Amino acid sequence: MNKILRIINKEFGNLGQAALMLGLFNLLSQVLGLFRDRSIAHFIGPSPALDAYYAAFRIPDFIFVSISSLVSITVIVPFILEKMKVGENESEVNKEASDFISQIFTVFLVAIVAISVIIFILLPYIVNLTAGGFNADMQYQVVILSRIMLLSPILLGLSNLFGTITQLFHRFFVYSLSPIFYNFGIIAGVIFFYPIWGIKGLAFGVVLGAILHFLIQAIASAMLGFKPKLTSKIDYSNIKKVLNTSLPRTLGLSANSMALIVIVSFASFLTAGSISVFTFATNLQAIPQGLIGLSYAVAAFPLLARAYASENKSEFKKHLRISARAIIFWTLPITFLFIVLRAQIVRVILGSGSFSWDSTRLVAASLALFSISIFAQSMISLLSRAYYATGETKKPLIINVACSMLIILLAYVLIHVFNDYPLFRYFIESMFKVSNIPGTAILMLPLAYSLGTILNFVLHWVAVRKDFMEGETFIFKSFFQSLGASFFIGATAYGTLYIIEPFFGTTTFWGVLFQGLISGFVGLVVGGIVLYLLKNEEIKEFVETLKSKFWKALRILPSQEEL
Repeated sequence: MNKILRIINKEFGNLGQAALMLGLFNLLSQVLGLFRDRSIAHFIGPSPALDAYYAAFRIPDFIFVSISSLVSITVIVPFILEKMKVGENESEVNKEASDFISQIFTVFLVAIVAISVIIFILLPYIVNLTAGGFNADMQYQVVILSRIMLLSPILLGLSNLFGTITQLFHRFFVYSLSPIFYNFGIIAGVIFFYPIWGIKGLAFGVVLGAILHFLIQAIASAMLGFKPKLTSKIDYSNIKKVLNTSLPRTLGLSANSMALIVIVSFASFLTAGSISVFTFATNLQAIPQGLIGLSYAVAAFPLLARAYASENKSEFKKHLRISARAIIFWTLPITFLFIVLRAQIVRVILGSGSFSWDSTRLVAASLALFSISIFAQSMISLLSRAYYATGETKKPLIINVACSMLIILLAYVLIHVFNDYPLFRYFIESMFKVSNIPGTAILMLPLAYSLGTILNFVLHWVAVRKDFMEGETFIFKSFFQSLGASFFIGATAYGTLYIIEPFFGTTTFWGVLFQGLISGFVGLVVGGIVLYLLKNEEIKEFVETLKSKFWKALRILPSQEEL
């Protein structure tokens, strides 16, 4: 097994370098995602039509999350490795591995197409699940848009399967191209299709993006020697093993997706534009989680899997500890900056055209409430993968399902408390400076999501500490050092913002941009000094990486021949 696992331990630099490069690859995708959201905000803005579009996303997204996770890298890789042989050039595809992929490809394709067809037929009857508060005309619009976008989970699911191969061979650059081109497709839908077909144009843009996403991974996988094809020769014992391994993880992910479906349905009963506000804030808060949490989790997973397979507990603990501390180091300061500079962030990214100042204030307040769980979301990505690396999936499943149910319950209760208790409503509106704006009840949804997610992290942390890190300090020192520095970062950024605001004003793009940049920079400098005085290990490693190892990390980029 150790010999086979050489493919995972391919020369890649250290964990920090790998995560840094993955973060940089993801950055371009996130930038395009921001341009996508700015285009949507500019041309459409929070509105009933955009609410219908975002509500229509939920069912296709649920299908994708539920079915594609059955064949994700955390599930398929061990099975592929068992069927591969390692040649002199590190890896060599054999017939057994190719046949296995073809079997998975066949079963997956048949399953996801069948499910999509069934959902296509049943959509008029289940639309209340995602848009119960819409009138009949709006619900009909949701059905039409969802039916168009049902092509996307099929294409993205296949792309996810092929992407397992590109990640296995550490072609992270190629793997990172897919979300970039996916966003290109959606942007094309906004700019070119929307003026022709209206809101349906956005749905066609999603399909175009999914096609591009799929083609990149399919071509890359074929060039690596994996060319899945439909086959009638299926070893159902293999399929059963994959399902037994992946089903608990799939149910856990599906529970979170279902929670989002339900709370979006709650938003459909609120003021028009509420779903749009919620989705814009969701996309903004997901940026640091994608750049930091997922980057470190994806980089750490193969190393954790290898250490566990080699029964090297100290190595397993080391990679888990390094990743966790790095996530803390980055996400806590970002959390405080997002809360303090929320209005500047939203106005710079989304504030143009049809996106009003009232919309800015609502999205900014929602972003602040989401931001309190950025750290928790990022840590969950890592801690759950620690279990997946060991083959344990039931414990994360129980935690995810329980916390997803809690999110739904909290959302329902908080909305009623907000509407029935004026004092609580006044407190929330005053804290986030959104008084006298219609639709402030939407703030209860990101609050519920963050509270449930924080509990999810706490339960994961307690479980991981008990199962893998008993007797270890793990993250305490780094957490409190970063938390203390983050308070200084937030306070400094807020003070700087107050001082420089008269010089830049709040009525121009450049004025708002420079307010945010200067305040954020000053805050980070002060925070860096605090961490240095506290002798924080992560800031020392970060400086060392920038000084001597950053350019060495570029060797993970594939050559033209590899592409």
